[in-house]
This record gives sequence, structure tokens and C-alpha cells, in this order.
Amino acid sequence: MDKFIIKGGFPLKGKLKVSGAKNAALPIMAACLLTEGKICLENVPCLTDILTMSRVLERLGTKVTRENGILKIDSGELSYNEAPYDLAKLVRTSILVLGPLLARRRKARVFLPGGCNIGKRPINLHLKGLEQLGAKIEVRDGYIEAHAKRNLCGSNIYLDVPSVGATQNLMFAATLAKGMTLIKNASCTPETVDTAIFLKKMGAKIEGEGTKLIKIEGVKELHSTKHSIIPDRAEAGTLIMAAIITKGEVILEQVYPEHLEIILSKSREMGADTKVSNQRIRVKGGSILKPIKVKTLPYPGFSTDLQPQISALACLAQGTSFITETIWERRFTHVLGLRKMGAQIKEKESGIEIKGVSSLRGTSIIAPDIRAGAALILAGLTARGVTEVNEIYHVDRGYERLKEKLCKLGAKIERTK
Repeated sequence: MDKFIIKGGFPLKGKLKVSGAKNAALPIMAACLLTEGKICLENVPCLTDILTMSRVLERLGTKVTRENGILKIDSGELSYNEAPYDLAKLVRTSILVLGPLLARRRKARVFLPGGCNIGKRPINLHLKGLEQLGAKIEVRDGYIEAHAKRNLCGSNIYLDVPSVGATQNLMFAATLAKGMTLIKNASCTPETVDTAIFLKKMGAKIEGEGTKLIKIEGVKELHSTKHSIIPDRAEAGTLIMAAIITKGEVILEQVYPEHLEIILSKSREMGADTKVSNQRIRVKGGSILKPIKVKTLPYPGFSTDLQPQISALACLAQGTSFITETIWERRFTHVLGLRKMGAQIKEKESGIEIKGVSSLRGTSIIAPDIRAGAALILAGLTARGVTEVNEIYHVDRGYERLKEKLCKLGAKIERTK
């Protein structure tokens, strides 16, 4: 496995373009199964999870080609109904082929999905909603087996929590269902909105994306289209915090500031200077980091995907910070590595208390998942001495060329076996 060797203490300075959003690209790739038409997707990041999802689609009989960030997907010869174990175990969004396969072929067999081990990720909302649309579902031998004797039919569906994946899967199934579907307490994330916009470009009739109530009127078929993936707010937020923790000054381009309002607000609260204009953000780290209180919540609340990174910043704040996690119960896998670097962190019920220290020290640590890995890399950028971040394949799943981007800004990072 590869590792990063980071020499800390270099302020980041310069300009970067933010990559396309992984969490928008993956569901949109799954949605391509809904049409026989050819799809062209632009601004698709080159990530391990994207490559794995491409292989899932290919196993289903879809043709996938990639060149210069452009993904071309042709599902005209869709011939299989099963997302196999060896791929589904690697990427959680494999579950999102369930809705499209049911809608188009009335049959699907999908292995229970994998991904980062950050806590329980129940799929009951996916299955319950699909059953309300008329599907018959059984879970056995690790597989979800679903079928529908006739076309799916519209229904009123209430989600107990605003699940991103369940909202997307139900949107997919409802686009080709007979009649009207209402998804109540739906996810409002920018990635879900981007997915809905893509579906509408294919001819789907959807209203209310970005609100708690999404209306979908089923159509007979969807058609070819072209779509550009939105910028990745998790990558943008990580780079913003990289600038702050190194007391640097970074300009991010090709970014949607409206998707980052809460992280920009918290950055200013910690002492950073930020300026926003169109699709551009300038962030300058302050000389002193102030303590903070953060509670993760569904969008537009503070993103759980940025909680580990802001925890790394809080380790160097002058005072005590409190971080509360409400989305994933195992979202504190970064704590062990930060403690090893000298951070003073106490675990509390549903959260952590961080007493700031003057500096962190370089050591050898492991990246336990995508966002925890990013947090430990941020800590390494500012730590005294050399930090080794091992098992960075997790980071490769969520960040496109992160090492190259950070080095372009002045970081000292080597990648080695």
C-alpha cells in the first residue's frame, strides 16, 4: 500500500481549481441505467470509487469510456440485473443501481453495499420506499433481490430521516413509474439537486429538488443528454481548512460558494479571512486559531464529511472546542491518529472535546477512511517534523490528485510504497 510522507510547517499559497463532486457523479452514473440513450458527463473526477462504479455498470452490460474528465455511458445494451459482490463491497453507491434496474428491467439483484466503516448505514429506507412503489424485495445470502411483475406505480413516501441515498434511489425508480410520486422529508443536498437536474435533462418530470418535498411524475422513457458535474464541496472545504491550518492564503476556483456557506462561516469564526466572488473563494489563515463549537446536521447544516478536518484545526485552537456528530456514530476514527500527534482530545457522549495545543508532532499514522485520512493529512501539513500517513488508498477514493494539488500550493509531500 502507498503512504504519504509529509514535511510540515509550510504555509499553502496559490490557486487551485476544485474537481467535480464524487457524491454527485456516482448517483448520476447509476441514473444512466434508466435510458437506452447515450450520456456524456463532464467534470467527472478520476477516483477509485468512480472507477469501481464504472466497472459495476460494465458488469451490467453498459459501455463506459473515459477521456480527459469526460465519461461517456451507453446503457442501450443493458443485459444483466446483478451488481456483484466483488465490486459492490468496495463502494456504497452500488446500492443506487437498484432503483434504475427495477424501473427499467423490473428486476434487480444487488449485494449489500460496502464503503467506509464509519457506522451503521441502514438501507431500510431504500427498500421500504421501493416496496411502496410496488416492488417485491427479499434480502438473503447478502443480496437484495427485488422484482416487480408490472411497472412501478407512484406513491406517497415519507422518509424517517432525509437520507441522501434513499432520496436518489426513489427518484430514479419514480421517473419511470406510472403516476405521481411524492418523496417527503427528502434530502436537500447539492448532490441530490444536481442528480435531479440531470434526470430532468433526460426528460424526467421532477419538481421541488432542494426542498423537503420532491414531486416526480413518471414518464415512459428517458433520453440522451449531456451534463457537467458540480464542484466537490467536500474537497473545497478540505482545501479551505488546509489553508487555515497552515496559516496560508489560497484561492479556489471553479467552486460554488453557496454550497459552503456554513464552512465559510465557521472558518471566519476561527479567525480566517474569506472573500467570495462568483465561483471563486479566497481564504487566508489567521495568526491565531479560535476555538469552535460544531454540530453535524443534514444539509444545509455542517457536513459530516468535513467534521474530521475541522477537528484537526481545533487541535491547534487557543481554547477548548466541542465537536458533536449526529450523522455517523463512528465518525471519530481520526481521533487516535491526532492523539498520537499530540492532540488533547476527550471523548464525550456523541462527540469530542478538544483542548488546543501549541503544535502537533510528526509521527506514523494510518488513514482509517476517506475524511479521517484527509484530517490527518491536514495535521501533517502543520506538524513539527515528518508525518507518515499510511493506507492512503482511502484518500484516493474521495480526493482527486490531492497530493499534487497540495504540492502545487507549496506543501512538501512524497508518495511512496
